[in-house]
Amino acid sequence: MSYADLPRVPSFNLTSGSLRDGEALGSAQTSKRFSVAGGKDESPQLSWSGAPEGTKGFVVTVFDPDAPRAGGYWHWAVINIPVSTDCLPAGAGVEGGSHLPGGALQLKNDAGFHGYLGAAPPPGHGPHRYIVAVHAVDVEELALDAGASTDALVRTLAAHTLGRAVITGHFERR
Repeated sequence: MSYADLPRVPSFNLTSGSLRDGEALGSAQTSKRFSVAGGKDESPQLSWSGAPEGTKGFVVTVFDPDAPRAGGYWHWAVINIPVSTDCLPAGAGVEGGSHLPGGALQLKNDAGFHGYLGAAPPPGHGPHRYIVAVHAVDVEELALDAGASTDALVRTLAAHTLGRAVITGHFERR
């Protein structure tokens, strides 16, 4: 399942000190694991407000729908972010989750580890979009554990999302 399988829901406000909607990602949000020059695998700083009434928690995801594989590519997924949280600092997605709020849990990204993986599209594949989303959910904790698949996350989000705030960046390797 992919990000496109999620239902349309009301939007709320999302800003970032690390990226702007519609603009290229900075080198910090690209991948050092896949040898992108200047890559740091640093998750973006995010701040949100105006979540819908009834919100009891948040989920943050980063998804590349342009990846050359069926279903796109999940770069980051954090569940069970407390409703009292309205921002994440740059670098919150370090492997192990030590910079996340208490109770928050990172699922495995499509590279197979629990943390943020920066952009690294194949050279010459053209520009890729990176959809950074904060999902407002109607439960404090999703019924998923750290080993849950992104398919399970999409199914669960489809049932529990009240609103979604999105910033889309892009990146290309020539």
